[in-house]
Amino acid sequence: MNKAIALFIVSSSAIAANNSAADLPEVELDEVVVSSPVSPVKAEQNNPAIELSGEKLRTKIGGTLGETLKNELGITTQSFGSGVGTPVIRGQSGSRVRVMQNGIGNNDVSSLSPDHANSVEPILAERIEVLRGAATLLYGSGTIGGAVNVIDNRIPETVPDKIIGGAAEQRYDSSNNETASVVKLEGGKQGVAYHLDGFYRSHDNLRIGGQAIDEQRARATDPTLADVLSLDNPKGRVKDSRGWSRGGSAGLSYIADKGLIGASINTLENNYGIPADGTGSAPVRVFMQQSKYDLKAQLNKPFAFVDSLRYKLGYTDYKHTELDNGVPATTFLNQSFENRLELQHQTIAGIKGSFGFQSTHSKFTVLGDEAIVPNADIASYALFLLEAFETGSLSYQLAGRAELQTIHPENNPHFSYTPFSGAATVSWKINPQHQLSLSATHSQRAPLLQELLSKGIHAATRSYEVGSANLGKEFSNNLDLAYQFKSQWLSAEANLFQNWVNDYIYQQRSGLMFNTDINALEATCSTTSAACLPVEQSRQRNAVFRGFEAKLSIPLLKNSYGALDLSLFGDYTRGYFTHGGNVPRMPPLRYGFQLDYQQQNLSANLRLTRAEAQNFVAANDTNTPGYLLLNLGAQYKIASFHNSKVLLFANGKNLLNENIRNSTSYLRNFAPDAGRSAELGIRISY
Repeated sequence: MNKAIALFIVSSSAIAANNSAADLPEVELDEVVVSSPVSPVKAEQNNPAIELSGEKLRTKIGGTLGETLKNELGITTQSFGSGVGTPVIRGQSGSRVRVMQNGIGNNDVSSLSPDHANSVEPILAERIEVLRGAATLLYGSGTIGGAVNVIDNRIPETVPDKIIGGAAEQRYDSSNNETASVVKLEGGKQGVAYHLDGFYRSHDNLRIGGQAIDEQRARATDPTLADVLSLDNPKGRVKDSRGWSRGGSAGLSYIADKGLIGASINTLENNYGIPADGTGSAPVRVFMQQSKYDLKAQLNKPFAFVDSLRYKLGYTDYKHTELDNGVPATTFLNQSFENRLELQHQTIAGIKGSFGFQSTHSKFTVLGDEAIVPNADIASYALFLLEAFETGSLSYQLAGRAELQTIHPENNPHFSYTPFSGAATVSWKINPQHQLSLSATHSQRAPLLQELLSKGIHAATRSYEVGSANLGKEFSNNLDLAYQFKSQWLSAEANLFQNWVNDYIYQQRSGLMFNTDINALEATCSTTSAACLPVEQSRQRNAVFRGFEAKLSIPLLKNSYGALDLSLFGDYTRGYFTHGGNVPRMPPLRYGFQLDYQQQNLSANLRLTRAEAQNFVAANDTNTPGYLLLNLGAQYKIASFHNSKVLLFANGKNLLNENIRNSTSYLRNFAPDAGRSAELGIRISY
């Protein structure tokens, strides 16, 4: 924590430096936009805290959404082998980080278990936004981590200036011999616009910088390994981590001055492996299939005092089959409808904003050997409101959300919850260079089906999972203080946050074991170790999360040889229980620097990140060592020809070949992150 405080002090003190260099030429520092949550309300996106688009997005895209975002401030990834990577924001994941596509939920089952991949394919994205604070209440309750919105223009909102346009992209990554191809076609005329896209991705087993299994730590926490004298633990590879995915979309819109109406269909298939545990047991794979149908309609100025009235409808048909040695063992089905109606009103007495209604209904079914949760009908109904106004140099934002959530499981009592959430933010624009904001949020989250009623063996997590039907709502109160400074010679930002959560719901190893030979819980294993699984139990305790994100950007030079900028950055989240103990799977302190070089059509960057050891671990868990991550990237834009643009890019990742253990991963002792690798790509836009 002392290092975290020191980094923040260094960043803050630099802000107060003499501005005698204000006459230096202006240098564009970065395409990632970090903004206060209190800026005036936009029509649709409500000022994301982080926004990735254009060339910066293309060069950061990974195989999963979490991999794509993991180097952004305050964001890491919860990996489960290379096939799974869900975003972790300020230590929060699962249902506390809502993932959306084009402003509506993807409604997969990724929040059910850490081995379930989300159904968002980042290579198709045109823009990725991360929302925090008041704006998250437009989309869900209990999203104390934030919301991630992936925009892919599946339903066009504008008519392109040509009948046929689009892009094609090809990339290769040596870490797992991954090849990825994507093609997009877009065009339109006379009020009609269309969108077509498709992709294919395949990869082999992941290359790493050492051995896959950290045997000492794995044996300390996994009782099934006690009698295994020698683990199958190859060096340089993660066994059973190969996979492939493919999918595509088709969308059509009619767009006029008075509004638009459009629809799209999307299909996605994803087949990935669960990394081996070294015991020689049969490989486990996951085959996910999803079909998604979306409808969007908008009326512009339909009546007095209304700027726009927007409606979205999404239907998702999701299937997820876990294959044990190629044989289907467990199948998860989720059929869901999501409706969203939002009205944005004109400025009334200086106040501008939006309000609306959202509902989701899901029919969830589990079939097979690992049906550890019952079938259930799950529904939620919500009213939401977001308003903004200004008085002089002060800007205000107020938001609220009220929900009714119901769970109707088979052969079990029904559950009903009414979460209420609210947020208020004030921003002070001290002058054109300085801005300060303070945000306060009260958020409530209802427990999920698996947190309430899980009971049974889950092979992918190598555990016996037990829910608790007595869980109540979470109550969180968050304060977020943000400061920004921007001039021609310096750009800086710093965020301090603290979140008090009463009755925080979490899953942790209890210290007990489930003996499959006698079908009972035990304190110590009475038979062979292979029969005894650690018990993962849903619990509820008061918790505190606090931390910071900071970034300082300085232009070092700008002349005929190009422009060189230096950025210093760091982030930290500490999660602990108020009566002792640590919240499981928290990210470590990270800090480092990045050099960015730009000359005409060539740009390059070098990024060094130091992650400290994570020693604040939960009971019955293991720590993770620190590491140094060195990445190098370059992009070159070829002069346009025949109205086309060509972008060449190359990335060298983990150049020090560190064997990185991800502290937010359930499989950190079995599947480290990728070792040294090179990525090459080309994108043609026309």
